[in-house]
Amino acid sequence: MEKVADIASDIGEYIRQQRSNAKISLRQLSKLAGVSNPYLSQIERGVRKPSAEILQQIAKGLRISAEALYVQAGILDLPTGGPVGDAIRADTELTERQKQVLLDVYESFRRENAAAKPEQQAATPEPAADTKESA
Repeated sequence: MEKVADIASDIGEYIRQQRSNAKISLRQLSKLAGVSNPYLSQIERGVRKPSAEILQQIAKGLRISAEALYVQAGILDLPTGGPVGDAIRADTELTERQKQVLLDVYESFRRENAAAKPEQQAATPEPAADTKESA
């Protein structure tokens, strides 16, 4: 039961942080998301754990990806990506949209390089076997 309370608290804190970053009041977000002011306040305080549908409405109101809220709420697993992806996702100075664009560009470079790797290996000649020079 503690884990559910922790998740509710975490998602509430995340929503509050995103709302604060967007400079939107609780009342404004409740209107934008179509959620009652008291209910949104309870979500932010960790008293209530919102459904996926409510999270989607809140994401629209905050203009962030619903996936980001689903990950925070434990509905989706955190995407993989190693330390670079983790650093981008953890950056509080970026909006969710900016984070997603950076992750997309980063992953496209990784795919491009991975596809080029077999071609490079095929074009590179094998090094010659070590031969001892005669004295």
